[in-house]
Amino acid sequence: MPNFAGTWKMKSSENFDELLKALGVNAMLRKVAVAAASKPHVEIRQDGEQFYIKTSTTVRTTEINFHIGEEFDEETVDGRKCKSLATWESENKIYCKQTLVDGDGPKTYWTRELQEDELILTFAADDVVCTRVYVRE
Repeated sequence: MPNFAGTWKMKSSENFDELLKALGVNAMLRKVAVAAASKPHVEIRQDGEQFYIKTSTTVRTTEINFHIGEEFDEETVDGRKCKSLATWESENKIYCKQTLVDGDGPKTYWTRELQEDELILTFAADDVVCTRVYVRE
């Protein structure tokens, strides 16, 4: 089983602003969000298929706690409440489908994949994909 546990710092980010646009976030909030999310700190604890992920930025800290294969409550990148279900897409990759609790919006999901010493995080809203690469601290 892959070991996602550890603290991670972001090495690169692509399409974050485009993702926020696809989610309908206004220009002013996008500017703040992009600046705040430029240096996120990620802590992951893992016990088998039980995960705890804490993402901290200067503006916001999010925490999720989930078990692979069990639905859990989460918020989308833009703060809307959703039900999420994480599954193994491959041996080293978690795929998490998000379903909005209220209202409608783009279809969203995220993945986290271990590739050697890097953690590849993708967020998607419909066909817009944001890729963020992290390295262990």
